[in-house]
Parts: sequence; C-alpha cells; structure tokens
Amino acid sequence: MQTSDLLASPEPVLKDWTMKRNCSLSPRQFMCFYASLAFVSIAIAVLLLIYGAWLVLPFTGIDLLVVGCAFAVYARHAVDYERIRLYPNRLVIEQVSADLRSRFEFNPRWVRVEPGAMLRDPVRLVSSGQSVAVGLHLPQYRRAQFARELRVWLACGA
Repeated sequence: MQTSDLLASPEPVLKDWTMKRNCSLSPRQFMCFYASLAFVSIAIAVLLLIYGAWLVLPFTGIDLLVVGCAFAVYARHAVDYERIRLYPNRLVIEQVSADLRSRFEFNPRWVRVEPGAMLRDPVRLVSSGQSVAVGLHLPQYRRAQFARELRVWLACGA
C-alpha cells in the first residue's frame, strides 16, 4: 500500500442529521437531584421516627426505591440518539437506545422515504426489503418536514 493511499481523504459527508432526546437534565444533574430528594425524605422520616411514627421509615425506603428505579430507566434512555449521514454512495443510519446500538447502510439511490400515515408514526426508510424507522426523537409536527428534507437530499445526492 502506498503512502498516498493511506493519506487519501475520507468519503465526504453530504448531509448529517443528528436527533437526540429532549432531556432537561444531564445524568449527573439527575443523580444530584435524586440524592437531594433522598436526603430530605430520609431526614423527614428520621424526624418522624424520633416522634414515634416508625412506619414512615419503611415506606420512605419503598418510595425511594420505586422513584430510584423510575429514574434509572429514564437515565438509561437520556442519551439516546439517531444519526443519519448521507455520503455520495451510501446512507448510514446509526441508532442508539440504552445499551443497544444499531447501524444500517443503504444505497441512497434505492431508498424510499415513507412518512407515517398518522402524526405519531415515525418516518420509514425502505430499501432492498429492509425497513428502518427514523425520526423517533423528533417532535411529531417535525417528522413530515424531516421526510421532505431527506427526500430532497436523496434526490440531489443521487
């Protein structure tokens, strides 16, 4: 292999879409919030324990466990995203949901963009018998607009 082959520029990206969940708190901020919630709840439960209401403490523990589980589920999906890259000869879709990472690659000339029949339906990319739902993290009112934009870029790139 020659040096010029190693230094060849990578394939240019014609268009890059990144869609993420709309999360108001980072995982670190979320943990700080949960820790402060737990601290206040336990402090109140201990105060009531001192005054003889001992049943408050186990219920506080159960409450914190349930809220902690709900927060853990939320935090697992807080950084989910979809990334769609259009190259001159391929369309690459990368989806991350919790610990699951999916990657699809299509020929952009053969991709059909199908907007959902209903507002809640995701946009579907169909090619060679494969179908991929995209735009899951977009607000419902933006999905049709995204489908039109993707069609235009696929027509220009082909």
